[in-house]
Amino acid sequence: MIRTVRTLLLGGLLLGGAHAAPRVGQHDGYTRLVFDLPAATTASSRVAGQSVTVTLGAPLKAEQGPLSASGVTAYAVAGRTVTVILAKGHASAKVSVLPAGGGQGARLVIDVPSSAAASAVPARPAAARTPAPAPVVRPAGTSVVRPRVVLDPGHGGVDPGAVSRWVKEEDVTLDVALRTRAELLKHGVDVVLTRSRDEHLSADKRRDLAARSGMANNGVVSAFVSIHVNSASPSARGIETYYFGQPLAGGNRSLAVLENGGGSVGLELTRQASGTAQKELGDILAQAKIAFSRQLAQKVQSRLIAATGAVNRGVQTDAFYVIKNPTTPAILVEVGFGSSPVEGPKLASAAYREVLAQALARAILDFLNTK
Repeated sequence: MIRTVRTLLLGGLLLGGAHAAPRVGQHDGYTRLVFDLPAATTASSRVAGQSVTVTLGAPLKAEQGPLSASGVTAYAVAGRTVTVILAKGHASAKVSVLPAGGGQGARLVIDVPSSAAASAVPARPAAARTPAPAPVVRPAGTSVVRPRVVLDPGHGGVDPGAVSRWVKEEDVTLDVALRTRAELLKHGVDVVLTRSRDEHLSADKRRDLAARSGMANNGVVSAFVSIHVNSASPSARGIETYYFGQPLAGGNRSLAVLENGGGSVGLELTRQASGTAQKELGDILAQAKIAFSRQLAQKVQSRLIAATGAVNRGVQTDAFYVIKNPTTPAILVEVGFGSSPVEGPKLASAAYREVLAQALARAILDFLNTK
């Protein structure tokens, strides 16, 4: 569905310090996002697929973040462009601009039906409707809707992952995920685990990875985090976090191949994922997801390094199959090298796993704007 609206805001002076983050209101049948605007500007909007893109006549402060409300998952403001990512199954929105008045400045208002069924009903042009009274709204990130996160403990069942004299990857990833879930639940975050014991979702690696990533597309999910343990030569150490994309120049493809199942299966899934990464370069919705994924990866990497003092191997991109398909921000974190005589024994320690979990949970809460 594509709908275009163009409205001119008349009169008034520029309001200093307009906020780029929206105020979010939950109403009967729809979610309202309100962005403060300069008092005089134009705004044209386009609703296509799972994104609402508004082009303004005046720039706003650059900002982006997740949204935990019915029908929407994230927003991004970049200069004159405001983008809102709709939840799966939603394909419409009503966009309007309101002039300054009644003690309020000019506002961009985006109303998104809160049910997929309502979303399918074509929206009337914003210029043809009478603006409703300003609702009571909440700052982004404090909606009454509980944010939901999917944690993916890598490997399990027929696939133990990397194995060393100190640890098995499947054991470490599950323990860290369970500890992270426990901390997130304390802060009101709903958590879905792709596995809660030593099991696989399918003996076929392609189906296993697809089933894991598919859990991020059920309902409103704010983030997908896949947890793994690295393996290399004994001298290799450190933590690194990935979001989906082409590998950085000079990057080693062996890690993606290994986490994608290894051998010929891993090579094939990595090849497919790489093709997807190339196609997404020109897709606005995919690029918005990648931008949010990068932000999540940066927060996770920063928190983990600060908490552990581990070698910082940085934030990178690569074609991991499990983070290819989610429509939500998705990352893969390698919490250390089980093959390292320094990090292997640490990863075997319950106390160290708790440190990792606390840092990971805190990073996710930062991303969700949740205390």
